[in-house]
Amino acid sequence: MARTGRRPGQTETREDILAAARNQFGERGYDGATIRGIAAEAGVNPALVHHFFGSKEQVFAAALDLPIDPAAVLAVVLDGPRDSVGERILRLFISLWREPATRTPFLALVRSVSTNAQAAAMMRQFIERVMLARVADALGVPKLRLTALISHVMGIAMMRYIVGVEPIASAGEDELVALVAPVLQQYID
Repeated sequence: MARTGRRPGQTETREDILAAARNQFGERGYDGATIRGIAAEAGVNPALVHHFFGSKEQVFAAALDLPIDPAAVLAVVLDGPRDSVGERILRLFISLWREPATRTPFLALVRSVSTNAQAAAMMRQFIERVMLARVADALGVPKLRLTALISHVMGIAMMRYIVGVEPIASAGEDELVALVAPVLQQYID
């Protein structure tokens, strides 16, 4: 059983929890990993995991070094009129890929999930169970449509920010939104 209270001396508790989380998510997947299991492997009380990271989603985001808070993404997507969901999603994605502070971790994540089956499985479970399921339920949209929407947005990110294909790479953000947001909205409608 994990000890309670603060560890004596210099502590790397946060890093120990992250290492345990990466291992637990890697071995058990998103669904199988638990806060209790992560805490046990790190040798800490589950309350300490919650103290450092909050929810299981937040532990996952930190373990994979996601540059976003999943709850904040869901709030952006779901807060506002239904007829502008496509535009909100596209503007959010563009803003995340535009900024080097978030683009760099996204690039690393894309590389990880495209070359490592374990990372891909973890990310797939997270997207399916946490992001897609919640948005689909909240909007009453089939998951297939949302998956197509995400694929569309990821394709734009790939062409614009990774491969740099013109003219999409240098198109103005408002021009891109005017062109693509109505198409994304079709997936929702």
